[in-house]
Parts: sequence; C-alpha cells; structure tokens
Amino acid sequence: MRVHRGSPVETSTRARSRKKSRRLWVAGAVALSLPLGLTLAGSGTAAPSAADGIDAQQYEDQFLELYDKIKDPANGYFSPEGIPYHAVETLIVEAPDHGHETTSEAYSYLIWLEAQYGQVTGDWGPFNDSWALMEEYMIPGAVDQPTNGFYDPSSPATYAPEFTDPSNYPAPLDGNVPVGDDPLANELSSTYGTDDIYAMHWLQDVDNVYGFGNTPGDPCGGNAEGPSFINTFQRGSQESVWETVPHPSCEDFTFGGENGYLDLFTDDAEYASQWRYTNAPDADARAVQAAYWANQWATEQGNQGAVAATVEKAAELGDYLRYSMYDKYFKQVGECVGPTECPAGSGKNSSQYLMSWYFAWGGALDASAGWAWRIGSSFNHFGYQNPLAAYALSNDSALIPDSPTAGDDWGASLDRMVEFYRWLQSDEGGIAGGANNSWDGAYAEPPAGTSTFYGMWYDEDPVYHDPPSNEWFGMQAWSMQRLAEYYYESGDALAGEVLDKWVAWVLPEVTVGNGADFAIPATLSWSGQPDTWNPDNPGANSGLHVTVASHSQDVGVAGSLANTLAFYAAASGDTAAQETAAGLLDALVANSDGLGVATEETREDFGRFGDEVYVPAGFSGTMPNGDVVEPGSTFESLRSFYHDDPDWPQVEEYLNGGDAPTFTYHRFWAQADIAIALATYTNLFGDEG
Repeated sequence: MRVHRGSPVETSTRARSRKKSRRLWVAGAVALSLPLGLTLAGSGTAAPSAADGIDAQQYEDQFLELYDKIKDPANGYFSPEGIPYHAVETLIVEAPDHGHETTSEAYSYLIWLEAQYGQVTGDWGPFNDSWALMEEYMIPGAVDQPTNGFYDPSSPATYAPEFTDPSNYPAPLDGNVPVGDDPLANELSSTYGTDDIYAMHWLQDVDNVYGFGNTPGDPCGGNAEGPSFINTFQRGSQESVWETVPHPSCEDFTFGGENGYLDLFTDDAEYASQWRYTNAPDADARAVQAAYWANQWATEQGNQGAVAATVEKAAELGDYLRYSMYDKYFKQVGECVGPTECPAGSGKNSSQYLMSWYFAWGGALDASAGWAWRIGSSFNHFGYQNPLAAYALSNDSALIPDSPTAGDDWGASLDRMVEFYRWLQSDEGGIAGGANNSWDGAYAEPPAGTSTFYGMWYDEDPVYHDPPSNEWFGMQAWSMQRLAEYYYESGDALAGEVLDKWVAWVLPEVTVGNGADFAIPATLSWSGQPDTWNPDNPGANSGLHVTVASHSQDVGVAGSLANTLAFYAAASGDTAAQETAAGLLDALVANSDGLGVATEETREDFGRFGDEVYVPAGFSGTMPNGDVVEPGSTFESLRSFYHDDPDWPQVEEYLNGGDAPTFTYHRFWAQADIAIALATYTNLFGDEG
C-alpha cells in the first residue's frame, strides 16, 4: 500500500494541518499565468491571484442560498416521500427516460449535499436522514429479495452471452459454460447474519409513471402508488436509451406478454416469476465518499458521535460494494478467451480490483422454488473508479468494513485504481475509456495487438456505444474530482502525477468571460490505445490521443470541475487551478434563477422519440397503461404518457419538421454538484474561524 493506514483521528489531524499550511502557501504565492481565454467573470480582465483577494467566504453563503432553493418544497426537486427526482422537469430523456424517475446517483448526491451542510452548519440531522431515506426506498428490503437464502456461491449464475445489438436478443442461457465460485457470499452472510444484499438498485420510477407498482416492501404491488423499482438497459452495447423497453424489477407476468418481459432479454426453456436488481457502483461509492467526509468534519467539530451510526452503515455498504470488483461470471481475470475455455475462478482470482459497471442479483418469487443468482461485470470504466472511497474503506477505522478480508480488498483496489488512471492517460492528459475481461461480453477473441492492463483488454468505450461512453467530458470531471480528493488526503505521488498532466490539459480548454459566460469541454474524440501496462516501467502512451470536439455550458459538470480544481489547488498550490475554480463558481452563480442554476439547452437528440425499439417477431404484450409492445414499437409509442406532458408540443413540433426544442433543466445531481463545489471552495481556502 502507498498509504499509511492511520486512525481517523490521525487522518483528521493531518487534514487540518495541511489545510492551514496550504492556505498560507497559496495566499503568498506568485500568481501563475492564466490559461488562454480565462478571465474573471464580470471583469473581462485577467483573474487575480489568491493574494489579490478572492473572497472565499462568499461561496459558503452562496452554498446556503442554493441549498435553500434545492430544499424548498415549492421548487419541485423532491417527491412527497422526500425522494430526489432526477430533475424538476418531467420531459427529459437521458439515462433515466423520465424526469421524475430517479437514480441511485441522485440519492448519493443528496447524501453528499447533506454532508456538506453538516460541515457548514454543524447540523448532522439531514445527513443521517438522507441515508435513512436511501435505505428505506433504494436498498431493496428483505421482502423485496425474498429467496437469497437459496443462493449457492459455488454456482452463482447461468451463463448467457452478451451481444452488441438489441436485434440479437433474447440471449440463450447456457448451463454448460463453467462459472467460478463467489468468494464473498459466505463471508458477508457470516458477518451480517443475513443472505440479503445491502446495496442500492440503480433506477426508480418515483411517481409510478409507468404503473408497474413495485413499491418497496410490497414486491409486485400491482399499480400501487409510490416509488417503483424498474429497469431499462438490458440488450448490449449498442442499445441506447432510445431503444429500451422499460420493465419492472419484480416480474410476476402481470404486464408485458405471456412471460412478462423476460423473453425480450433471455431465451429460456421455462420462465419463472422472479425479482432482480442492478447496482451502479459509482453511486454507492459516492455515498461512502460522502460518509468519509461527514466523519472527518463531525470529528473536527467534536461531534463524531452524531454521525457514527450512519458511518457504520456506510462501511457495510462498502463491504457489499466489493461485488463490483468481480468478473461477471467469476471467471479468472487475465487473457480470458472463450466461454468454455476461460477458466472458472476460485478465491479472489476472479477479482479485477476495479469498480466495474455494475453488479446484479436476483431470485425466484416463489419461496418454494429455491433459487437465486448473483453476477458481477467484466467491464471497467475509468469514470466509475473512486479512489477516495477505496482509501476510506481501507484506511479509516470507522469505515473499514467488518468482513475479515474487506479492508485488504479495498487496499488492493486503491492501488489498482490509481494505476488504472495512469495506464489510461492519453498523451495530452485526458483519461481514456477502460478495460474488460470479456471481449464483446462473450469472452471473445480481441483484435490482435490490443493492449492490456493486468491481462484485461483496453476498451475505448466500455459498456455502451450510442453515444460512446468515453465521449462525455462529465466522466472526466466526476472521476478526477475523486482522485483530487484522494490526492489531497494522501499525497500519493502517482495520483499527483496523473492530476498534474490532466489539469494542464484541461485549463486551456476552459474559458470564463463576463458575468454568466463560461465554456468547458463537452464531447471528446479519441484515437489510438495505451501501451500495455508495466507497473515497473509505465509507458508514455504516445499513441493514445484525445481532442476536445465541442464545448458547452453544462452547469453540473462545471460544478464538478470547479470542485476538482479546488482540491487539486489545495493539494498542489497551483494558483491557476484555484483561480479557474473560483471563476467557474462565479459564472455558475451568475446563471442562477428561482430554482437553482441552469442554462438553456437545445435537444436535437429528441428527434429520436420516433426511433424503433427492437421487439422480436412473435412477441406481443402491453405496458401497464395499454401501450402495445410489438415489432415496430417506438420509444414514443411505449411512452404515450409523454403526450400529456406540458412540454410535449415543443417536441411534437420538432418531430413534424420544426426547430429543435430548447429547455432549461434543473437536474438534482447538477444542483448538488454546484452547491458542494461552493462549500468546498470555502472549506479549502476560506477563514478557519
């Protein structure tokens, strides 16, 4: 391990002493020259250095103002249950396909937001309440996963290949393909006295717009009111949100066709009623990340006891989060070719020690049927890694999970994550896609010459290709923010090396003009591949390149980028990074409205409302509202409820040949990201009282 495993008290003391010394260093620094085009918002002239008087304290006041807007019930960020919606607006299609769905991501941002509120005010009640809300509504309860006791760790799941295109589905189950042993199940059951999984499902229909009615605590609850566990993506890397068939997480054949929705996805000899959930590991890790800071800040305030119970739950969440480290079918990691030829794993040799795209678990609804399954994922995206969470789960005694091997697992994962960033860093500085242990999701043979990372193949755009998963700059800002926090806490030299190069690449691509004017990278274009990884002699990656294809005013990403640059500046003393962070925050605040911070967006992608959704010949079924699911169905025809949305006329006009519609969206995660960045800046550079 690169990092000394100190106690929480030691860690907190080091953080406080570093914070003070860094503020003094930055205040006395000679101002560095600013990147091309950067000006202080509202001035049109070069931004001043910290020594010239950036008022760090103002950002804490602006945090509280934005926090109040977010929490104001009249502004519409929360459901009657207190669940954060994906967005205030309803007509929005992204990973969630409706604005009043929500994600585990939103819950984790709420927990992080409330941790910052506790840091600013000393009131830890909202932080604890946000965790309890997540636990009640987004972690399936025992009644929602009723047959885990039948799970056999020596036979985790039946193999089914993945295909790149939805038209290749349903995928056949193949019991002849060997799968490995699950090394976590018995340890977790013994530690916590239950076979149930303590992890969030990723997607929820908060207002039950679809009508599946799988209310937590009432599986397959008909058309019951209340939040409903649902899923969409199921059919390969080419399946965009515009090509999905929404379906319930609890399948009792009430809706869909003869077998519910199961035979859209898997080809089985006999279909059984069942429950199944999918975890997005980056969200659970963000919740752990927030709990780490809550514990640090409450301890500094002399009030660690106020958060102790919640922090203990965060450690448990991190314990189960280890499922994200494993190959989908627990096969051995490294040069894994051929479904039958690639060896089944045993012990920890099926662990990639990275946070993969998902893990999932499910089982029979019928308690007498007696089966359950679990899978990991073979795809690892740099954007999902969280070294700060791994650091917390392996170094902070309050957060090291109770399972005997968990702390060591997260310690190994921490090292692997930082190496992963370094392996994927382009010649220019941006971080490329990731790596997989199963080419095309079917343990296929990769193209000759594909570079590797501990035997896993370089994957330019892991998991999804429409649009490519390496295209959105937001993944850069999100993931580097976590690395910058880790660097601030640990001083890890390799993390600093990666950040030095990344920040040098990003700063010239950021502009801050007068008032509300700013621009940050939006989409990226990639070519080449990294050198095969040699930890003793890392390559220069001179053949891996990135260019910024477009810029935007994405307010959420800008908030995350400001947060990243602030932590990097506090850790390194880089004045230009600090000033750029402040300039972005000023521009964001200048884009405030009655609901939060927002800019206008033109949505040309809404032309895809008419995209056909692949439905295999012979399938015929209905959605709960009567929308027909059959060959020729479209995204719009499966979601006729959109026709009643007040914003639908704009989309309809566009579909009929008019101009692309424009919207001003207030996404919950984006508002939280901005608020968190505001509080972060003051915490790092403001007065210590």
